[in-house]
Amino acid sequence: MNTFVKSVLAASLLFVLTGCGDDVGKVSLGLFTTKDVIIDAKQDPKIPGVTCHISRIEANLDFADPSDMGISCRQTGPITAADIAKIDMGKHGEVVFTESLSILFKSLKVRRIYDAQHQTLLYLSYSTKETNGSHKHALSTVPLFGSQAWVDPALKAVPKTTTP
Repeated sequence: MNTFVKSVLAASLLFVLTGCGDDVGKVSLGLFTTKDVIIDAKQDPKIPGVTCHISRIEANLDFADPSDMGISCRQTGPITAADIAKIDMGKHGEVVFTESLSILFKSLKVRRIYDAQHQTLLYLSYSTKETNGSHKHALSTVPLFGSQAWVDPALKAVPKTTTP
């Protein structure tokens, strides 16, 4: 085989394997529809101890405008204070996942926001395009209680003393 054919085969294989990525479930919505519910697992890129499962509609060969989604995020590994220190602490947080939902320029985004008062990570999934007068969204939380990143509130209130 010549180099060109090998390159095309390698690229095709890579494309196929990339498409298999995060899908952990697929449920058909019926025999006479081209729509399926897809469930993806996404690991937070800055906090590897958190995994989010996102369900969404996939409308193959359809000009449908799938906006509904669900999200559930859980601690699936250690979360450390160093992990928390790497994230955006602002009220707007930061986008951690983006995925195209349709050919109509709609995306699903997941934004991580840190609630410092309650020591909880908030994961907001939302559609970037309005549908029926609303932007679809869903929320999941991951409390840090029990993780290595948890800071006991009682210890925060105690002033630090220095010894001579």
